[in-house]
Amino acid sequence: MIRSLQKAARHAYRRTVDLSHPARSPLGSAVVKCAVYQDGKRRSGDSAPDEAIRRVRKAGNGFVWIGLHEPGEAEFAGIAELFGLHPLAVEDAVHAHQRPKVERYGDVLFSVFKTVCYVEHEELTATSEVVDTGELMVFTGPDFVITIRHGAHGSLGPLREALEHSPGQLAKGPSAVLHAIADHVVDDYLLVANAVQDDIDAAETAVFSRHGDRVEAADIYQLKREILELKRAVAPLDRPLQTLATRPTTSVAPDIQPYFRDVADHLTQVAEQISAFDALLDSILQAHLAQVSVAQNEDMRKISAWVAIIAVPTMVCGVYGMNFDYMPELRWTYGYPLILGVIAVACFVIHRGFRRAGWL
Repeated sequence: MIRSLQKAARHAYRRTVDLSHPARSPLGSAVVKCAVYQDGKRRSGDSAPDEAIRRVRKAGNGFVWIGLHEPGEAEFAGIAELFGLHPLAVEDAVHAHQRPKVERYGDVLFSVFKTVCYVEHEELTATSEVVDTGELMVFTGPDFVITIRHGAHGSLGPLREALEHSPGQLAKGPSAVLHAIADHVVDDYLLVANAVQDDIDAAETAVFSRHGDRVEAADIYQLKREILELKRAVAPLDRPLQTLATRPTTSVAPDIQPYFRDVADHLTQVAEQISAFDALLDSILQAHLAQVSVAQNEDMRKISAWVAIIAVPTMVCGVYGMNFDYMPELRWTYGYPLILGVIAVACFVIHRGFRRAGWL
């Protein structure tokens, strides 16, 4: 149910909003959204982070969800101080370029996810970008969720809307949001993997087609590099998800842990798919290089055959060009056409022999 809502909201959101350039709210230059959720429902109106957390703690239930996009150190310093975030986690969140991980600082979980996006292209070339990556950091506390997004894609707007249509899930607290984000990220991995498979199928078809020599090895290698980029996003996330799914922690509600096991299963599926892609691309690249080698051998055989054919008239003309007085049929009226006929017959016999041997 949640997944179907997520997909519907995602498509609707993309029709109305440019995800690559999300609008900034009046709450701050980096704060995209700040909302209060109580009993699984969003309270009306957006407010500043300090006012929102004050309302939650005064009521004694609910949580605050703050979304930021590429905040600077100065912009994030006030929020970090307000929620008591660890300086090491704050540094990682601001500067990005982190491996996927989950770290615990007291009662706060700091999670890092790599977001991926498939880049549309008409034709695969040696410089084509197939997979674009970004980063998504999540601070999960007892009464708050802070998401920091780096990159032009991976907007959480559709996910927020989908969760708001499932109040029962939101009522489980911040860990439910963390699960939804992890599920959203891994679902994107599946979508990108399926799209990349189409590129691999196209490359395989091109290599084994009649005009396979038109495919460049650099094109296949570029696709292999993009697969490696996807693998770097997927592979390190396995252990953090297993930790969230199996190890009891106060930061994750017990009834949310089974959901993380489901996400971990999907991640394993993607990881296996990527490994299969890598192996298949190795085979395609080797097959392409073998075809190139065969084509070069065929070209060399043709060149050698024509050199052998041309050597006959070259040799005869070279002999008669030495201008000796006593040479066969030099003074005979039909000597010139006879020599030409001998050359033509010799060339025909050699050519026929090469054709039978498959060299021409």
